[in-house]
Amino acid sequence: MIPWALYSFVFLGLFSPGPNVILLTTSGARFGLKATLPHVFGVVVGVGITSSLAGFGIGTALGQLPWLALVLKCVAAGWILFMAYKLWHSAPPRRETSTERPFTFVEAVLFQWVNPKVWAVALSATAYTNNLPAIEQAFLLGTAFSGLNLVVCLFWSTTGSLLSTLLNDQSKWRIFARGMAIALVVFSVLVFL
Repeated sequence: MIPWALYSFVFLGLFSPGPNVILLTTSGARFGLKATLPHVFGVVVGVGITSSLAGFGIGTALGQLPWLALVLKCVAAGWILFMAYKLWHSAPPRRETSTERPFTFVEAVLFQWVNPKVWAVALSATAYTNNLPAIEQAFLLGTAFSGLNLVVCLFWSTTGSLLSTLLNDQSKWRIFARGMAIALVVFSVLVFL
């Protein structure tokens, strides 16, 4: 039986704005879709791993170790703020002299470990699978999150890539980049709520 309720919940949770959506859209706008693909695939794999861990009950472990949950929240907020700072000061798209680059595959995978939105969606999604044995729950969550997130990541990266033609001058880029940076700062605060 196909768990449509789970798939709908996961798709909407991943498609709505969050750190990954902001970073992928911005990367697509700055570097183009092709250069952003390692970032896309890193998010897809990282989200699959994170959601699989949720299926194995990591949420319960975090609930019993509130100090660890606080440490993870601080790391997540710090990393998101650092990315917001870099985005605020970023150069317009495709500047030839720029030394900036999109996320690598590994960086994108690692970011999912501290991405609060992914954890929130993954832990909430376990409600749809909690009647399954842990290994089945982890497999179903991991494949659902990875498969659906591939579509989501490609959509937002492509959207960013298409936006790059509209953001070709310094002032338009500054407005876009600073708006995205502010959105990241908001997400860094939401980590603690």
